[in-house]
Amino acid sequence: MTGNNKKIGVGVVGYGVIGRRVASAVEQQADMSLTGVADIAADWRIARLAQQDVDLYSASPTAALKYADAGLKVVGTLEDLAEESDVIVDCTPKGVGAKNAEFYRRIGRPFIIQGGEKHEVAGHSFVAETSYESAVGRNATRVVSCNTTSIVRTLGALKRADLLKRARGTLMRRAADPWESHLGGIMNTLVPEPGIPSHQGPDARLVDPELNVVTMAVKVPETLAHLHSWYVDLTRPASREEVLEAFASSTRILLIDGRSGLSALNSVKEAMAMHGRPNSDLYEVALWSNILSVEGTELCYNYMVDNQAIVIPETIDAIRALSSVESERAVSMALTEKSLGIGGFNLG
Repeated sequence: MTGNNKKIGVGVVGYGVIGRRVASAVEQQADMSLTGVADIAADWRIARLAQQDVDLYSASPTAALKYADAGLKVVGTLEDLAEESDVIVDCTPKGVGAKNAEFYRRIGRPFIIQGGEKHEVAGHSFVAETSYESAVGRNATRVVSCNTTSIVRTLGALKRADLLKRARGTLMRRAADPWESHLGGIMNTLVPEPGIPSHQGPDARLVDPELNVVTMAVKVPETLAHLHSWYVDLTRPASREEVLEAFASSTRILLIDGRSGLSALNSVKEAMAMHGRPNSDLYEVALWSNILSVEGTELCYNYMVDNQAIVIPETIDAIRALSSVESERAVSMALTEKSLGIGGFNLG
C-alpha cells in the first residue's frame, strides 16, 4: 500500500455527476494522483478526458468497442485500473457498484461506494466528522447520500454540543439532476415519498447509531438542490446564540443570512459561482441563521443541500482513511478543505 512519500493512486469508476467531481478533487490533492477513469459511455463527458490528459479505461468489452468507434484512446480495462490504483472510488449507478465490489474484494483493493448502495456492501458508512477514525485501514466504506451526509453533519454538531435529544425532519427533494432534467422528473406537482420514515433517517443511524432521528420526504419540481426543514428537541433550554455556535463549530456547515439576498436555493448557487467554486458547487450545508428559532428546548431551522457536491469532500477524506496514510480526522479534513476552498468566506 501507499507509503508516506508516495501519492495515493486513485481510480475513479463512473464519470457522471459525482465521478467527474471526485476526479477533479483528487487532482487537487497534494497527496493523491488520479490513476484514471473507467466508464461505459462514449459521450461528450468522456471525450473531455482526452483533453485533460486523463487515462481512460473501458469498464466493459462493449464500452471498448464504443470508444474505438468514437476514436477515443483506451489504455486498459476496469480490471487494469483497479490493479494499478491504491484506492478505487466507484461512482456508478445504484446496483452496479455492488456488483463491482465483489471484484474489488477479490483482488484485495480498498474501495469506496456511493450512498445508493446498501450499507452491507461495504459494511461501513462514512461521514468524515463522525466516522473517519473507524474507516482508517478498512477495505471498504460507503459515502452516504447527500441528504444523509447533511443530516449527520448538522445533528452531529448539536450532539457534540450536548444539545441533541431527538430530531424530526422534512426533506424537499429535487426531482432530477440539472443536466438530465429534460429526460424526466416531475412538473407542476409534488410527490410525497410513500413511507415514513424516509430512508435518510435510518441511513444516518448507520453512521451514528445514537442519533434519534425520523425523516419524511417530498419530491419537488426543481433541480438545483434539496431543502430541509427540521424540528429538534434539545436536551435542555438553550439560547439561539448557543445553537448557532454549535453549528458554526463544524467547518462543513456554512451559516447564511437570507436578509443579505441569499434567501433561496438559486441565490446561494449564484454566490458559490461568484466565489469561484467550479460548477457553482456548494460543498457545505448552507444553513439559514436568520430563520433559526429556539424556544426553550424546541429548535427549528432550515438548510440547503447541493446534491452534486456535498459528498465530494467526504469522498476525499474517505480515500485517506482507507489508504491509512492519515489517521487523524482533523488533519485530513483540513487538507481537503484547503484544497477545495472550503471556509475563508462569510455569507452572513
